[in-house]
Amino acid sequence: MFKRFKVSAALLLGTLGLLGLAANARAQSAAAPATRPTVVLVHGAFAESASWNGVVARLARDGYPVVAAANPLRSVKGDAAFVAAILSSIKGPVVLVGHSYGGAVISAAAVGHDNVKALVYVAAFLPEAGETSLGLSGKFPGSTLGGALAAPVVLSDGNQDLYIRPDRFRAQFAADVPAAEAVLMAATQRPITQAALGEPSGEPAWRTIPSWAIYGSADLNIPAAAHAFMAKRAGARRIVEVKGASHVVMISHPDQVAAMIEEAATATAQ
Repeated sequence: MFKRFKVSAALLLGTLGLLGLAANARAQSAAAPATRPTVVLVHGAFAESASWNGVVARLARDGYPVVAAANPLRSVKGDAAFVAAILSSIKGPVVLVGHSYGGAVISAAAVGHDNVKALVYVAAFLPEAGETSLGLSGKFPGSTLGGALAAPVVLSDGNQDLYIRPDRFRAQFAADVPAAEAVLMAATQRPITQAALGEPSGEPAWRTIPSWAIYGSADLNIPAAAHAFMAKRAGARRIVEVKGASHVVMISHPDQVAAMIEEAATATAQ
């Protein structure tokens, strides 16, 4: 009988252990979403896909699939169509993120895409129908971008490409980024056409898709007052102003930007 009792006790302890493991697995499953949405990142003017590197590293660490799109920066309608094609290729939910002019692009690209569950605007434009990036940047005082631009590069179709002067790049665009990094950013900046900045926007996706917004208080491209106005008008669920941050808040404060993206992903998980 003593031996049988020892066997029964062992079986009991083993069963309890298995039940404990199963309960722990269920708790972990309940605490985490079944699938992570894909995060699509869209850079703006004078930047490029690598400007998201710090954010991508944090999102990837936390298990999010990420696509950093190479925004053409040619026209709002054309750039939105390019991003929309990427959205159509993704199975499952998407959190769509735009920086600067990229905000106008994602506002158009997400229209009609039911898989886009959240929009995150990072120092970005949230245009209303008919508004332009140029018009919004000048709606409130504080933008000094015009004086920092180099002479336009005239294209074969008569359009003009705009660049920020290398000697003004850091002060204008990335004042809170290390000087050596800002030099590289100035050399690799992607130009935008003047026509794109002056192109009226269509009906914005933020009317029907939940939005979040984060920007820097020291943004010299789009004044902080303009950011606050646009985000409040769009009914953003959360608005964060990062004190002292420049226009490239995703480079200088990747933790805060990634945290907002993950917040949007969690809040809209189904």
